[in-house]
Amino acid sequence: MNDLVHGEGYAGPSEKVVKPLTSEALAAFNTAQARTGVVYISRIPPGMQPAKVRHLMSQYGEVGRVYLQQEDAKTAYLRRKHTTTKKPHFVEGWVEFKDKKVARSVAEMLNAQPIGGKKGTRWRDDVWTMKYLPKFKWNMLTEQIAHEAAVHTAKLRVELAQSRSEQRDYLRNVELARILDKRNEKRKAQGQGPLEPPRGVKRGVDESGETSREQGKRPKVIDTTRSAQLDSVLGSIF
Repeated sequence: MNDLVHGEGYAGPSEKVVKPLTSEALAAFNTAQARTGVVYISRIPPGMQPAKVRHLMSQYGEVGRVYLQQEDAKTAYLRRKHTTTKKPHFVEGWVEFKDKKVARSVAEMLNAQPIGGKKGTRWRDDVWTMKYLPKFKWNMLTEQIAHEAAVHTAKLRVELAQSRSEQRDYLRNVELARILDKRNEKRKAQGQGPLEPPRGVKRGVDESGETSREQGKRPKVIDTTRSAQLDSVLGSIF
């Protein structure tokens, strides 16, 4: 929630004055909120920042708040790794107009239209993709983003727990397999048969007597029947 208000994707009023809220002021605030309208921008041109979006939208009406959603962390990492652009990139955004009639008309007028501007400007030939959201208020956006953040955090927590569990089981199986191999070497020297590994633990030597290293050196045999079936399926798709 705080990221929405104070994050890099937010572009709100430059100064905030906190005053005691009276009943009349509360009624006036609710009335003003009821008049507002929100426009959704499904694609933000590369490199465009929240302040620039506010500047462009302010040409058509009084703008309240602007929020742009940053690209996901993985995409941002790969982009910074392979390009020279270090500034954050945004993928979608929401713009609040003080008058919902203005918001509706702006969305209808600018959707699928070039951004324009002076010749040679960066986004002159780029195209707006926007839609007016009827009956949608800014508090719904904050609730939605807070919910998505909570879901994302819970998902990461589950994935981390699962990863730790899998790693712990894997290391345990590796250790058991190592101990079993040593015991089987002793039993082989004494002329005794090998011990069977516990369920879920793979032995270092398979039934053919080859170790995993020897199996890696053995040339792979291509299943021509399966390859032909795969080619047939791909041919029917494309």
